[in-house]
This record gives sequence, C-alpha cells and structure tokens, in this order.
Amino acid sequence: MRKALVIAIPYLWLLALFLVPFLIVLKISLSDSVLAIPPYAPKLDLSEGWGGLMRFVSELDFENFAFLASDNLYWKAYLSSLRIAVIATFLTLLVGYPIAYAMARAPEEWRPTLLMLVILPFWTSFLIRVYSWMGILSSEGYLNQLLLKLGLISEPLTILNTNIAVFIGIVYTYLPFMILPIYAALEKLDGSLLEAAEDLGCSRTSAFWLVTLPLSRSGIIAGCFLVFIPSIGEFVIPSLLGGSDTLMIGKVLWEEFFSNRDWPVASAVAVILLLILIIPIILFQRNEQRQREADS
Repeated sequence: MRKALVIAIPYLWLLALFLVPFLIVLKISLSDSVLAIPPYAPKLDLSEGWGGLMRFVSELDFENFAFLASDNLYWKAYLSSLRIAVIATFLTLLVGYPIAYAMARAPEEWRPTLLMLVILPFWTSFLIRVYSWMGILSSEGYLNQLLLKLGLISEPLTILNTNIAVFIGIVYTYLPFMILPIYAALEKLDGSLLEAAEDLGCSRTSAFWLVTLPLSRSGIIAGCFLVFIPSIGEFVIPSLLGGSDTLMIGKVLWEEFFSNRDWPVASAVAVILLLILIIPIILFQRNEQRQREADS
C-alpha cells in the first residue's frame, strides 16, 4: 500500500498540475471566440453526457490552429523565439562553463562561498533584477556613463530596446541554471584522469578537450536544456528590455490573452508552444535517466 502511494503521488501531481490544465487550455483552443465573460463559447458541454461528447467529436474543427498557420505573425514569432532561445543558450554556455570550471578547480573551502554567490541572485525578485538592467543599459544608464568616462565611446550606445538587451537579460537571468549542472559534473571529475593524459603526452589544453569537456557533457546538456526551455517562452525580458522588433511568442501570447481578449487563439498558441517544448523536455529527461543509470 505504501509503495503504491509513493508511486501514485508524482502521477497525481502531474495529473493535477500538468494534464488537467493542458486539457482545459486545449478545450479553450477548440472553442469559438465571443463577446462575453469568459470570451469564448466551449463546444464541449460535459453536462450533456455521452451525447455532448459525440456531438463535439462530430463538429470538431481546428480553425484556430489553421488561423495560426495562415497568419505570418505567429509562425514568425515561433521561429524568432527559437532563434533567440538558441543563441541565448549558446551565449549562456560560453559564459557559464568557464565560471563552473573555475569553481570546480577552486580550493574546497572556497566552493560553498562560490556556490552561494551563484545562487545569491535568486534571493531578489526576478522582476526587480530585469528592471535593474533597464537602468544599466539605457542611454543615460550606468554602462554608457562608464564607457563615456573611460573614453571608449564618444556618444551613448543604443542597447536598451534591442535584441542585444534581450540576450543580456536572458544570459544574466538563467546563468545559474547553466553553471550549477556543469559544476556538478566537473566536481565529480577524477583528477587522476587529467594526470594520466598529461603523462601520455597531452598538454593541458589537449587534456581539457579530450578528457574534461567530454566528461562534462552531461552537465552541458542539462544546463542547455534548463536555459533553452524557459527562454523560448520568455515574456518579461523581451517586454521590458526588447523593442518593437523583438518578436517572441511569449509576447504574442500575452497580447492575445489580455489585449485582444481572443482566448481560443491564445490557447492554440499555448498548445503549439507546449508541443514544441515537449521535444527538448523528453530529451532532457532521457539524458537525466542515462546519467542516473551511468552513476548507479
């Protein structure tokens, strides 16, 4: 009985917090938009029982999904979100790997302090941290003031309200998600393997590329997934730091729900976004399973 309860708890958790909300959103995406509260007319009425279900199946149409395919705005938003998420993930990896490597090679007594410094930004509100970048990247912000005082530029740079600002915001926000799994992989690395590689004639650089990097692959994959998955649906960062040219599906989803009040189309956008995210989520889970099997 206890074993069955332990197994059932995570499935009940997924049922309550994932499957049920997803089915509700899917139901709304198959509804018609109306001027009412809520602003949609559901085609499925469970109160009618089996007859209502059969009528729903017979009248089922995917007009909202067809509308997404016919309008350039939506598929361009998906492609733009994928591009921004991929580039931001790559930049986060370039910044995060050296930090994780330095932490793993630091003296043991310093590692808890370094870990605390990485986690420290989570103690501050996410919204406040993004707002602070507006003050840093604006034309009169601290970054331009510093560059002007150093004489590196003659006039303020336009960084805020551009894709560059979005990349900076995503890298800063999700950097700990990249550092921590890579650090966990590097910390477990057996130093004798590097010594053996150097004894066999490898330089330190060659030993890094041939030994350290391949053995930290699991941490790199986990970190990339943890950054890519939330980045593709990001809304706050592109809204505050991006400009009118920054097109991401999270902004489109917000506008459909709260500006246009078109819940069926917005739900269809959310369903497709979730289906796109399922692929990296499944790959991430498989990678974690392989890692657990390798460790056991």
